[in-house]
Amino acid sequence: MDLVTGALGLLPSKLLELLKDEYKLQKGVRVKVQSLSLELESMHAALRKVAAVPWDQLDDQDDLSRLKHAMKKMGDLFSKGKARREISCAIEDITKQVQQMTERRDRYRIDDLVAKPAATTSIDPRLSALYTKVSQLVGIGKPRDKVAKLLTSVGEDMETKIVSIVGFGGLGKTTLAKAVYENLSRDVRFKAFVPVGLNPDLKKVLKDILIAFDKSNYMKEFNLTILDERQLIDELREFLKDKRYFIVIDDIWDVPSWNIIRDALYDNSLGSKIVITTRKHDVAMKVGCSYNMEPLPYESSKELFYGRIFGSEQKCPKKFVEISEGIIKKCGGVPLAIITTSSFLANKLGNIKEWYAFCESIGSGLGGNSDMENMRKILSLSYYDLPAHLKTCLLYLSVFPEDYEIDSGRLIWRWIAEDFVRPGEGGQSLFELGLSYFYELMNRSLIQLVRSGEQGIDVTCRVHDMVLGLICSISREESFVATILGDAKQNTPSRGSKVHRLSLHNTTWPTIMNMSKLRSVTIFSDAIINSMPCLSCHRLLRVLDLEGCSLGDHPNLSFIGNLFHLRYIGLRRTANAGELPLEIGKLQFLQTLDLFETVIKKLPSSIVGLRRLMCLRLNWNICLQNGLRNLTSLEVLRCVIADSAHIAEELGYLTQLRILTVHLKLGKQTGCDEGICKALVESLGKLEKIREIGVASDGGVMNLEGSLLCLGNLSYLRIGPTSPLPTWINPGSLPLLSCLDITLAQVRREDIHVLGMLQALRNLEVIVSGNNKQVLGRFMVGPDAFPCARLCIFAGFQTVPSMFPRGAMPRLEEFVFCISLHDFAKGEFSTDDLALDHLPSLRSVSVRLYRRIEKIDEEMKMKVKEKLRQEADDHPNHPSVNIYYSLWAD
Repeated sequence: MDLVTGALGLLPSKLLELLKDEYKLQKGVRVKVQSLSLELESMHAALRKVAAVPWDQLDDQDDLSRLKHAMKKMGDLFSKGKARREISCAIEDITKQVQQMTERRDRYRIDDLVAKPAATTSIDPRLSALYTKVSQLVGIGKPRDKVAKLLTSVGEDMETKIVSIVGFGGLGKTTLAKAVYENLSRDVRFKAFVPVGLNPDLKKVLKDILIAFDKSNYMKEFNLTILDERQLIDELREFLKDKRYFIVIDDIWDVPSWNIIRDALYDNSLGSKIVITTRKHDVAMKVGCSYNMEPLPYESSKELFYGRIFGSEQKCPKKFVEISEGIIKKCGGVPLAIITTSSFLANKLGNIKEWYAFCESIGSGLGGNSDMENMRKILSLSYYDLPAHLKTCLLYLSVFPEDYEIDSGRLIWRWIAEDFVRPGEGGQSLFELGLSYFYELMNRSLIQLVRSGEQGIDVTCRVHDMVLGLICSISREESFVATILGDAKQNTPSRGSKVHRLSLHNTTWPTIMNMSKLRSVTIFSDAIINSMPCLSCHRLLRVLDLEGCSLGDHPNLSFIGNLFHLRYIGLRRTANAGELPLEIGKLQFLQTLDLFETVIKKLPSSIVGLRRLMCLRLNWNICLQNGLRNLTSLEVLRCVIADSAHIAEELGYLTQLRILTVHLKLGKQTGCDEGICKALVESLGKLEKIREIGVASDGGVMNLEGSLLCLGNLSYLRIGPTSPLPTWINPGSLPLLSCLDITLAQVRREDIHVLGMLQALRNLEVIVSGNNKQVLGRFMVGPDAFPCARLCIFAGFQTVPSMFPRGAMPRLEEFVFCISLHDFAKGEFSTDDLALDHLPSLRSVSVRLYRRIEKIDEEMKMKVKEKLRQEADDHPNHPSVNIYYSLWAD
């Protein structure tokens, strides 16, 4: 139903846009279209109410299938209107359909449907966690002790200590909180364990807290049912003002609910303790001190799984060992998954084939077994809490295989191509809005961070197998994505349903499906390409993603010229891609073209006519045609080669650019090189929206001097080799610069001083190019230098940490630098100069010890090495130390 609402939400605006020219010809059509659009918006609101109801709370009498069928019929009528005149005639038929829908609305009782809290309609599936014996718990000891330590580190003023336990559904947050509660509340008179849950009745929650605390029945004289929220808060605060208490607030879903509960819990400086559990990282951040719940380690997972089925691992029959290991791996250390699967399989010991079938089903959609319903209920709570647009974006992840590392950029541009990201307020670009969707799903623990770069660069995620199973199941029910895995494994819609999105993992091209409405094709295997038919007949195709495949016997991409609706072409790392056809210029809706790491060397001249292209990722061997300035919608341009001042100049016309990486082809003629560098600097000065810049050359040293006053939004900068340090790299011009990676021909003391004043800088890497290593020597920066730096790398020149006085780099966690054994031997530096204690947040140190060609006494090497180890041992954080040796030739 969520997918129906998503499509319907776009229909009114699309219809109006398509018919705007028709209004001029037929006056009556405009009124009809406006009326139809209003009715569609009304239907959209009603359907969204249905979509908000969890799957297990819908009444069978709500005949949604008929409702969806009527919506599908309307979509068919709309898509058949190939010409404006035909569409205007079809409006009459569509209007009749809408009228019939309106008449049915009362019978379907859609307006009366309300998503009710799960606690009021069924047994809370988390209740069993509250009554599990400690002896039955596995792997709970260390997490319990860590949370207890956070709670008991109370200051001298005995302030109330609050700790949040955060993680996705099924990790065992409630179980852990209960273990901590039982461990620390034995000597506390006033204690409570209160569940909240999705869509909480906060009056009931506040009353539950009062009742749980009031063991002496002090509150019996009050009729709590007549008190409103404010009065309940007042009563609680009055009751707790002189009492030491311990409370667990289980399953908080939003910050406003937490704020109300927090207001009621009086901070009386008596050493009280509060634990909350939540799936939401923004709630945990509001609390401040948090414990991130991790999956069980593999050995604990095995202990839990084998223990519940066989009693122990040693009692497991040999024939079940291999399949058991596979199932344990798929459970991913999630206690809920392990418990529910082991409970189900304990009754299937007589048929090992059922174990294999079950293992195959885990990643491709949760089965309908009653033993699995409890797990699905818990996981689905997070899904049904999402707004409609995020539900669609989450279901789209069912396109990707199990354990697949998903690039955030690839995902977001595909969302945009599918119209899942809609323009909002505040002037955000579609990509920035899509990035906020991505981080919201991560905030809700529905996707897991794998790799993170600065400011959203190179961020990747993964979907836990159990979450993937849920969304695959829903996707199949909604006929949203057809996933073909091969070996008879598939996640496909019911027979007769039309396929809109096709994901092929390891099989041949399917031939029995209705693909007349195909909108998206994603292929993850070379073998599929050989059986792939010509796609030119699929005129509605918007997304074609062949990343990482080999075109094999089909290197000719000429067919894409017929796919007029294409918005996303993904050929990254696609082998045998050949050349792009001239007909690509016909794709006037194309938004993303990714050619990174392909063998394509030249773009057709028609590429400059793609006025809606927003993301163009090239390879370093591709030369651009003249006319780059025409691509004025570009927001991302990666790997562009500037081999002339003309290309560098054209970059200045792309005023929507947020991300730019450019490679300068510098020759031996100084005048030519200076012309390219000057043109580039002038172009950069026109890019007011730029956030990330990467500039490199093919070995020549760049002179990027100039005046750049428009880089106030720049967060990432990678340049070099350049000389000298450009004057526009200063705290006044780059107030938001978070990551700087710069290669210099020579480093001056004043350069380090300037870099130290960049207030937002978190990651710094300074490299000296060339074979001649530079000895920078001793110098000082102010005690307030590098206030936000977390990572600092100095490579290619010698320095020592004592150049930073106490107060500088207060947040530095990882430090990489070089020192010379020769200078130690000569007495120019002593081991006392290695004052690592000046860096209070240090966690890791990597030191490259250089020696000159002459032999250095082995005793000196050992002395320096021991001193470094001693410095680390004496540091409060005991940072790790890595030591490397290199030859330094003058």
